[in-house]
Amino acid sequence: MATVSIDEALANARRLLNGQPAAALAQARAIVEAVPTATEAHRLAAHALRRLGREVEAQAASLAAVGAAIHDPAMVEAALALAEDRLPDAEGALRARLKADATDVAAIRMLAEVAGRIGRYGDAEKLLTRALELAPGFGAARANLATVYYRQNRYAEAIETLDAVLGEDPDNPAHANLKAAALGRIGGYDEAIALYEELTRRFPAHAKLWMSYGHMLKTVGRQEESIAAYRHALAADPGLGELWWSLANLKTIRFGADERAAMEAALGSADPADRARDDDRLHLHFALGKAHDDAGEAAAAFRHYAAGNAIRAGQLDYEAAETAAVVDAAIATFTAGFFAAHAGSGDPAPDPIFILGMPRAGSTLVEQILASHSAIEGTMELPDLPALALGLGREVEGDGRRWVAAVAAAPAEKLADMGTAFLRRTAVQRRTGKPFYIDKLPNNWLYAPLIRLILPNAKIIDARRHPLDCCWSNFRQHYAKGQAFSYDLADMGAYYRDYVRLMAHVDTVQPGAVHRVIHEALLDDPEGEVRAMLAFLGQPFEAGCMAFHANARAVRTASSEQVRRPINRDGVGLWQAYDAWLGPLRAALGPVLDVYPRIPAAFG
Repeated sequence: MATVSIDEALANARRLLNGQPAAALAQARAIVEAVPTATEAHRLAAHALRRLGREVEAQAASLAAVGAAIHDPAMVEAALALAEDRLPDAEGALRARLKADATDVAAIRMLAEVAGRIGRYGDAEKLLTRALELAPGFGAARANLATVYYRQNRYAEAIETLDAVLGEDPDNPAHANLKAAALGRIGGYDEAIALYEELTRRFPAHAKLWMSYGHMLKTVGRQEESIAAYRHALAADPGLGELWWSLANLKTIRFGADERAAMEAALGSADPADRARDDDRLHLHFALGKAHDDAGEAAAAFRHYAAGNAIRAGQLDYEAAETAAVVDAAIATFTAGFFAAHAGSGDPAPDPIFILGMPRAGSTLVEQILASHSAIEGTMELPDLPALALGLGREVEGDGRRWVAAVAAAPAEKLADMGTAFLRRTAVQRRTGKPFYIDKLPNNWLYAPLIRLILPNAKIIDARRHPLDCCWSNFRQHYAKGQAFSYDLADMGAYYRDYVRLMAHVDTVQPGAVHRVIHEALLDDPEGEVRAMLAFLGQPFEAGCMAFHANARAVRTASSEQVRRPINRDGVGLWQAYDAWLGPLRAALGPVLDVYPRIPAAFG
């Protein structure tokens, strides 16, 4: 069949589709028989079959169109644009394709990839769901949907979707790896470790699999095995910067001269002009910063920390003014009168305990102490409260950052629904049957007024540490995700100051609602501070809380190894060796530094 006759046949099938779907199907199938790679003919067959009520066959035809798409010049061009990260070009081409045929499953999936790359996960989910309605057997779309669920912190849904994917493709290590990561996010550590053990047996030279395995072993306290896994991965790929940082981040490893030389060699081989190697470079800088820090070489350590922070800051593009604007809005909106007018709102459940504040302020220590009590379950840093707030902002105001305005306009039933939604979403983390459980996400300080509105009987503990110790500890810490404020000294000082002034405001308008734990006071008088915390929570003192370091529970934070040791003062005053470089931090902190740990009402 000549090219022109194929075009004519396709045009004829389109004409027949509206009134004579059976004839259109026959025409489309004739084209496919002659040219199996004729993508549009497969799609026309799917349309005709749907109009004939033959949905199962239509789904098969839609899936066949996906396979033929690799021979379609327009789709190849769109795929090339995606591969080269020319997202506007890819999006334009795919939208044009879907305007012509809204059921083009391959184009739908590729447009979902565009949406996912720019963080529009809700759009990506809708597109992928539509693709799977049209072609339930489209395994790549189902795997993409699992990834979208994972990135939206919907780990149970990701696991369920991955089980379906692995049922069709059981030998795919990427899918099994993602399932193991999702299991780790909901406390399924034993199953996750078993998966990693299987994967590392099958792929012994896969460095990133061994690294993920090491992360999970670290989380459950199997430190020696985690170190062995990291070192196995380094033998496979000594230039993978994240491996060196993973060892450094244990906080118990001191690198020898040979290891420092190996890191310097890896750093030297990573071309600064090659943006694809930025992650390797920044991880190596942080690891070398730790190595020089341990050796007492402050100038060299600061040089590496600053270089690693600069790379990461460039990737994240944090705007301190946006955080300040949210705090300003919260202080202006959530007044004493506002809370009085909303008395009795929210879900009355008393179960959650929120430990919040700055990262690296001792919150993991507080959590470990409380999780050693017979009535309190430790979980992890849960993403659900910010997700609820930002989701409401997008829903009501079209911008997640405007969540304060959205909350201000919310009726009482909406506030109750949000509290109930938090309890429902976090139920997957509860595994012991204890009556109370902890959400230890530090950044929840920004949502402290929201907690008071949607969960008025929940308890809030503010873990606070000396601003210079706390901020310096953040500057030398690379986070796997989030904490975008922490990669610039001035941004960090502004963030700490915003945190203090919002919490001071909460103290003023909701007196007694927040219990503050000053880290240095906890180090000086552990039992006295623990008794005060438990009294605030309405729980009796238990001696087990003082033996928190013997608690074998999993810990996912950067302090995981530190809280497996008795209380010590090792982290106090570490900023002093670096004071010569901390001018921007001091300037941004301003009066907050001078009044610590007191919190004058003027800050509110």
